[in-house]
Order: sequence, then C-alpha cells, then structure tokens
Amino acid sequence: MPDVQNAHVSADGPMIEARGLSKFYGDFAAVRDVSFSINRGEVVAFLGPNGAGKSTVMKLLTGYLSPSEGRAKVAGYDMSQDRIAGSVCLGYLPENGPLYPDMTPQSLLEFFAQARGMSASHAMRRIDEVVALCSLKEVLRKPIGKLSKGYRQRVGMAHTLLHEPEVLILDEPTAGLDPNQIADVRERLRHLGRDKTILLSTHILQEVEAVASRILFIHQGRIVFDGSLTEMRSKGSNLDVIFSELTAEAESPSA
Repeated sequence: MPDVQNAHVSADGPMIEARGLSKFYGDFAAVRDVSFSINRGEVVAFLGPNGAGKSTVMKLLTGYLSPSEGRAKVAGYDMSQDRIAGSVCLGYLPENGPLYPDMTPQSLLEFFAQARGMSASHAMRRIDEVVALCSLKEVLRKPIGKLSKGYRQRVGMAHTLLHEPEVLILDEPTAGLDPNQIADVRERLRHLGRDKTILLSTHILQEVEAVASRILFIHQGRIVFDGSLTEMRSKGSNLDVIFSELTAEAESPSA
C-alpha cells in the first residue's frame, strides 16, 4: 500500500474553508451561516465563550459531523464528499481526544502508522521524529493510562502529526494543563506554525497573543469578528474587556 503522504494537496486557494456552515438539532442552531477561509501558513485562533460553537465548527470542518447547510473544505477537499482524501492532509486533535489507555505511546503510534498505510521504514522515521518533537522518549513504553494529563496531550499531538499533515485543527490543546505544560504546548505550536496551517480553538486570551496571527471570534453560533490581533486591539487595550464587548455586541438587538 503506498504511503499516504504522497496524496494530492491543493496548491492554490485556502487550506481551510467554511462556506455558509450551519448545524441544526431540531429547532436549535448549534452554528448558523459560518463562513471564513484560512490560507496556507496562517495560524488562526478560534476564540469564543464556552458553548459558542467552536467545537461544532471544528467537527464540521474535519468531517466528523455533516453540515445541515453549507460546505466545509480542507486542502480543497469537500469533507462531506471526500473525507478520506481530506483526512490525508489533516491532523485533528479534539479536546480530550480518545487514546487507548492500555497501549503505550510506541504501540499507539505504530498502530496508527500501519492504519495510515505507511511503509515500515517511513513509519519508523516518522515515529522517531514525532517522539523527539513531542518529548516522549521517557514514557515511550509506559501505558498511556498511567501518564499525566500533559504527557497524554503530547501523545495526542504526536499522533496528530504522525502523517505529516499540512493542516492542523486543534481543539483546546492546553485545556486542563498546568502553567509549565501550557508553555510547552505553546512553544510547540509556534514551531509548527512555521510551515503548517493551523486553526486553534481556545477561550484563553493569552493563547491568542502567544501563537496566533489572526482571530476568529464566534458567539452563539455566529462569527462576530474576523481579523488580526492588531485590529482586535483597536477596540481596546485589554483583551478581557474586548472579549466581553464582542460578546455583548453579539447579544444586543441591533447586532
């Protein structure tokens, strides 16, 4: 079976694209008419309060959920119609992503390398690279269920990066980590942002300042801001205040 990293990746146009995305559960709209695009090499923070629709949009973009309306594309692939092809280009780290607790990081990475059709030599090289990148050597043969939250997050990141995806969609990658672990994840994101397209979901404002070049702000299922950190700061000097103001604007009758 050929290595999947040789699959086509769109050279032109946005690497992540949402066009009129909506997801309804009965009369409830989890997200409504969400549109944006992210170009190659951008690191974009997806910001908003809890329950705003961040995770739903990410699941729509990755093909985990099918949209009620609209289209989601990754590297030019429509994720409702070409999810397998799109997943070759995509690394997705969900919040509290599932890991097999009885497996070791080594056996988990070997399993997913085989599942993705990597040759033995390519798998060995990539496992060595992601183990080094995510600093997993010390725990490589320990059961994942025995690892700390920080190390489990590193294992999830290693799995996400294993097949060398050009697009990363990361849902709250620092949730539940201590300050040292958060600093470690942010440093890795800065490193990855040099040659990856990244959509990073967070409600932590410091995350935005640390890693992102652009901000999408979602509230009550709708995008209420799309611009740079500089543009957001034009609304005020304190991001906590700006966060509150954007939320209040979205809730006002005239918004």
